[in-house]
Amino acid sequence: MHEYSVTTQIVSKVLREAESRRAKRVLEVKLQIGELTFLNPEQVKFWYKALVKGTVMEGSKLIIQEKRGLVRCLKCGYEGSFKYEDDPAYHIAFPTLLCPKCGGVVEIIGGRECIIENIKMVV
Repeated sequence: MHEYSVTTQIVSKVLREAESRRAKRVLEVKLQIGELTFLNPEQVKFWYKALVKGTVMEGSKLIIQEKRGLVRCLKCGYEGSFKYEDDPAYHIAFPTLLCPKCGGVVEIIGGRECIIENIKMVV
């Protein structure tokens, strides 16, 4: 349910930017959402539509670009994706943050971002 709070912050930031530029209307908002934020894009779209009602953002288009998670192995230097394990006990697939090449410890180098990339507005 963290999609609601994150989307509230996004809408708030866009509204502040629109107000600072005296925008009459926001036409489009483009987001980058990383896989490791565990944000569901469909839920973000749902809350966005509900939260913009009655504002200069109402009717604006929300574009979400999903970014893959990336890791770097501290042992062998591997950079790339990681695998998901599906354990029925958890009812979800969760990432295994070990190097798929050597099993070493990895650091996350991408996929945690949630960025407002672009806002199109009528001023």
